[in-house]
Amino acid sequence: MTYADRWLLPDGIEEMLPAEAEAVEGLRRRLVDLYRTWGYDLVIPPLLEYTDSLLIGLGSDVDLLTFKVTDQLSGRTLGIRADITPQTARMDAHSFTRQGANRLCYAGHVVHTRPKNPLATRTPIQAGVEFFGEPGARADIEVISLLLESLKLAGLPSLHIDLGHVGIYRALAAAAELSQEQEDAFFGLLQRKAVTEIQAWVEEHLGGSALAPVFLSLSGLAGDRSVLERARRLFADCPSEVLQAVDQLEQVAAVVAARYPDAELYFDLGELRGYHYLTGLVFAAFAPGYGNPIASGGRYDHIGEVFGRSRPATGFAVDITAINKLGLIQAPPASGIWAAECDDPAQWQAVQALRAEGYRVVCGVETDPPADSGCDCRLIERDGRYQTVPLA
Repeated sequence: MTYADRWLLPDGIEEMLPAEAEAVEGLRRRLVDLYRTWGYDLVIPPLLEYTDSLLIGLGSDVDLLTFKVTDQLSGRTLGIRADITPQTARMDAHSFTRQGANRLCYAGHVVHTRPKNPLATRTPIQAGVEFFGEPGARADIEVISLLLESLKLAGLPSLHIDLGHVGIYRALAAAAELSQEQEDAFFGLLQRKAVTEIQAWVEEHLGGSALAPVFLSLSGLAGDRSVLERARRLFADCPSEVLQAVDQLEQVAAVVAARYPDAELYFDLGELRGYHYLTGLVFAAFAPGYGNPIASGGRYDHIGEVFGRSRPATGFAVDITAINKLGLIQAPPASGIWAAECDDPAQWQAVQALRAEGYRVVCGVETDPPADSGCDCRLIERDGRYQTVPLA
């Protein structure tokens, strides 16, 4: 192995140097503080868990993203978390039970076996919230509102939210009596918006079914709020669950639009992100110039059932690393106080007093600080007491 090979990082694995790390950590702190003001309690789940609890109920997508290792103590398989949501569900169901609503928030790394898209890191830093115990639209409205507040805090120049509802496709697939294989096949076509292939699939599998026009139209049900009225006409003869899902979207959108009139709401009734474990309303946030979501979430009722406590739940995760790539968050200007070390106890007391007030104080043997010290002031003794003066 050459010296050059020793410092190379694996593909998709990144490190952050001081300026970038300061910007990312600053946003992480502000987001956690924001969530606290909304009543969300911070939790810190472990990076490793048994795969029996970490992956259960989440479908194959998260399973494929999860690194797995063997525990040298028990011999069981451990997973390095690729998603924090199931960990908070376990905590709500077993470790931190409350009879009523439970609001939890988190911030930390997740690790992926492969990047979710060509430009993504495999070790993103996420911050998010989970709202347990409230089945109604009130919880969906709250988490979407909090997501928009998160985007404002991150400095996004515009707010763009995509809204969908996986209950629409679930109900239609059940009404059409699709097999699991057929349901998964059409799901894949729908996610790719493969119109020609969708037409061929519908002709082959649904033929003269009354639901054939509905399945053909799903990929095109996207746009502004007028999409919901089009959907009502198209779904007029469909199972009641389909129209109920449209009503839920309308209810949530009306409140969110009133609260955030500048936010652009885009509806996509064929969007099934997280379909394998989400159960209701789904949403994602996008930023100009970035093709992938910088945040996503939705309702995932019943996930706690595998831990012995089925609870309605909804939440979201913000990709802080992706937001950082947009160049929207900046580290604060370098600021610090240089103190040329001496044996005077009074200087030490002055240094510690400044640090206690939150100032950054760097001590060194040189009289003048190095150019890269990040200091713009110095600590000097004048008239028998220590004080700070501009470096210039």
